[in-house]
Amino acid sequence: MPRTTDRAAIVAAPKSLLHDHLDGGLRVDTILEISDQIGHTPELPTTGREALQAWFTAGAEARDLLKYLATFEHTLACMQTEANIERVAYEAVSDLADDGVVYAEIRYAPELHAMPFGASAAAVTSGFRRAERDAAARGKFISAHLIVCAMRTEQRSMEVAQFVAKERKRDPKIVAFDLAGAETGWPPSLHAEALEFARGEHLNITIHASEPPDLELISDALAHGAHRIGHGVRLNRDTQVTVDGELRLGPLAQFVLDRQIHLEMAPTCNTQIGAVGSVAQHPIGPFLRHGFSVSVNTDNRLMSKVSSSSEMLAVATAFDLSWAEIGRLVENAVSAGFAPYDERQRVLRNVVRPWYAAAG
Repeated sequence: MPRTTDRAAIVAAPKSLLHDHLDGGLRVDTILEISDQIGHTPELPTTGREALQAWFTAGAEARDLLKYLATFEHTLACMQTEANIERVAYEAVSDLADDGVVYAEIRYAPELHAMPFGASAAAVTSGFRRAERDAAARGKFISAHLIVCAMRTEQRSMEVAQFVAKERKRDPKIVAFDLAGAETGWPPSLHAEALEFARGEHLNITIHASEPPDLELISDALAHGAHRIGHGVRLNRDTQVTVDGELRLGPLAQFVLDRQIHLEMAPTCNTQIGAVGSVAQHPIGPFLRHGFSVSVNTDNRLMSKVSSSSEMLAVATAFDLSWAEIGRLVENAVSAGFAPYDERQRVLRNVVRPWYAAAG
């Protein structure tokens, strides 16, 4: 079996993805084409393909959060019709399938699209289904699902939660509710009513918690019913590596471990926003080996210039992971997924476990 630091082998390996933003993963060519169609081209910073890709990644590479966030103005401009949203969703799942992803949950915020929530969500899931069919025709398998986000800086979280509660009965591709957007100064407690409603409706809940005030934000997310934590990288503030290499846990970290609360980690993005100094300093390696439920995610593939395979390769290289450990990262994510249990078990039983068993 090739080494785990062999890129081709990583691409071929079945992977899972729980934290990927639809408006953060557009193809550069698609942005150029749609911008031309809708008259947005004059607003772009540049129209050269390579130059535009470099502009989109400049904020992340410079660890400039404001510059990073400014890029979404242009991706969202390309997602304001049902046809364009369907195209973006189709391409996202197609790209993931070609990268070896077999189980994916992609998220979007309906508040950011100038149309009824139902119209944009239907366009997204239509694109997902078309991509799944076309991937199967190419001999590739992927199971894709949608997480619907409320923007925590706005006041429509109850509306979004109610939409998820209603639409999940109509469209099984819609699997969860999320709070996204700026976190510092916008804790989950500001959306307590919507989160109480979500819990009462037995919605799956994941909440972003990757910015200061560190442990307080993670704790607040858990107190308001999060089943998973988006990123959760700052949980490392509640851990300490001892002189003999053991991981000593504080009360919050122990709580997360004991209850196997899943952490949707995105090492490159977490590094780019300054939460850790490098992928090698990221807690995902020690957490994995200590028994935490963690997974490798992309967050925004365009802005961070990453893929599921490049992220897995970076982590595998930084921590010298074995194939068994990579398999555990993949299985962690599928097991913690929000799709129906039977579907996730089929993915594990028919795709993930046989491949990693053979990899040995």
